[in-house]
Amino acid sequence: MTRWSWGRRAALVGGAAVVVGVVAASAVPSTRNGQPTLPVENVPVALVAYDGCGAALDGLRTAAKPHVGVYGLGNRSLLFAEGDVQSADARQAAPPEAQEAKEHSTTNVHEQGVDEPDLVKTDGTRVVSVVDGKLRVVDVASRALTGTLDLPSGHASQLLVRGDRALVVAGSTMVLERGIVDPGFAPAQGSTITLVDLKETKVIGSLTVDGRYLDARQIGDVVRVVVHSSPRLPWVYPDGIRSEAEALIRNREIAATAPIESWLPKYELTEDNKKSSGTLVACERVSHPETHSGTSMLSVLTFDFPGDLGTGDAVSILADGDTVYATDKSLYVADDHHLVPNQNRTPGVTAIHQFDISQPGPPKHVASGQVTGSPLNQYSLSEHDGHLRIATTANNAAGIPEQPPASQSAVSVLKKEGSTLKEVGKVDGLGIGERIYSVRFIGPVGYVVTFRQTDPLYTLDLSDPTKPRKVGELKITGYSAYLHPAGDGRLIGVGQEADDQGRIQGTQVSLFDVSDAANPKKVAGHHLPGGHSEVEFDPHAFLHWKDLVVVPVMTYPTREKPVEPPTSGVLVLRLQGNSFTEVGTVRQQAATGYDGVRRAFVVGDDLWTASTAGLQVSKLDGLAQQAWIPFT
Repeated sequence: MTRWSWGRRAALVGGAAVVVGVVAASAVPSTRNGQPTLPVENVPVALVAYDGCGAALDGLRTAAKPHVGVYGLGNRSLLFAEGDVQSADARQAAPPEAQEAKEHSTTNVHEQGVDEPDLVKTDGTRVVSVVDGKLRVVDVASRALTGTLDLPSGHASQLLVRGDRALVVAGSTMVLERGIVDPGFAPAQGSTITLVDLKETKVIGSLTVDGRYLDARQIGDVVRVVVHSSPRLPWVYPDGIRSEAEALIRNREIAATAPIESWLPKYELTEDNKKSSGTLVACERVSHPETHSGTSMLSVLTFDFPGDLGTGDAVSILADGDTVYATDKSLYVADDHHLVPNQNRTPGVTAIHQFDISQPGPPKHVASGQVTGSPLNQYSLSEHDGHLRIATTANNAAGIPEQPPASQSAVSVLKKEGSTLKEVGKVDGLGIGERIYSVRFIGPVGYVVTFRQTDPLYTLDLSDPTKPRKVGELKITGYSAYLHPAGDGRLIGVGQEADDQGRIQGTQVSLFDVSDAANPKKVAGHHLPGGHSEVEFDPHAFLHWKDLVVVPVMTYPTREKPVEPPTSGVLVLRLQGNSFTEVGTVRQQAATGYDGVRRAFVVGDDLWTASTAGLQVSKLDGLAQQAWIPFT
């Protein structure tokens, strides 16, 4: 695994109590395609809106009671903090005059028209980066750094750009109003969302919330940011004077008497040189399943972009969220239950909540459902012709009698019926004893890679949502951790080569001919021994530009070269027909050790690469270095 560090929409149901569907299935083990399957239990996924703060407080206290222990709840509480806006560094160059944007690449995203935050963005006239934790603006024409900004409350991790504005997300340590971290808690991370004027390289507004940033999506002029929060309660702990029994009694008292303000996430807004603070979400905008723990909350903030920042007009749901996926009209949050201990949930079941985002303003919950197993990432979900397809891996973690512990994977097809996401079709028995490493849905066809020792690439016919079926399978060594459509019946895979025992051997870029779904073939491959790529964990790092495939790589010592130091760069391949030709590797002299090149993008005739050390410009034709823009 590489040593890079990498760094979810909620329900609005009016003031009335509105119940949405519950999916149920037999708890008796069954078989499908000749293989045993895990049952989907009678787990409620209904959402009900609180009528007001009194009902919300009673419900939260009651739900949390069984989960209060000697050390409080399972999740550390988050404490609200103030954030100070730091001044921008002096300009290294004058602001550029208006210029025509050059042809340029954009962030690699799941769905066309749905932008995703990343470390670097360009509009063809300037490059905006937070790759080193600070916001930096570079003029494309002069290749000069025109502004550097230290952002409020910590290390910037994600970035969206629209016109002359940037929306930046950073982590922040939450402290008490006195500015001292409560000694009863380990420091916890909150989230700061900052609106930046790129022309002046200055902060317009900053919103700090006591929640952990999960994900964001931008569709046109609307950005939605999702955060996860926990109650902020002053738990006590066994300390040599207070026994475990005494700590338990006191913690139960704390949970039973805590006011509503302790349960709802807070915010602090700095805008127009004024500060305001309060509760992020109104009680009537909090929805919950019939059964929940009261220990986790997802909040979605909606911003007009560009525009004033504000507090995000939040709506919340009492749930955890692991995976977010969005089209231009719907947003889905998948809640992977089996990863959440001690919360009255069935292991191995994922709840899915669908929200309507087709209109400006806060989202509206429209349906919920559930499937067996857990998805890998957002690429495990795909909406097509009114159906949601979701690929999951499940095992016998629940200890179901007479059922083998071997894992297996499946693709379920769900359709909105009333307020329920109902399963209308399923194909399972994929990769018995293995788990999913990558998924890609392209129209009515699905591709699933599982791996343990060899890499089966499964092709699925999903044209009939009620009868999805496996139509092809290709077994090769290694695996693809990311799949990318390349047109003309071709599929690019980025992952790891492996030997016959499943031991990984280094970065592998593969080309598959999937024009005949029943007979997929690997037609080309490029192997880099000892290599690892961030693309395996973050598809934003992948670049496919015309006939070029560009992949950041970090190469580590191998058995053959055990003393070689790690090196980084971007591997550039040319894809022509059914073959790869290596163009070369672009390296940054300043990006040494484990501090590697993170991104590559194209502006005009140049290939730009980004690392924490700076930006390098190379010619697309020949890869000769043209400019170096250091960040330090």
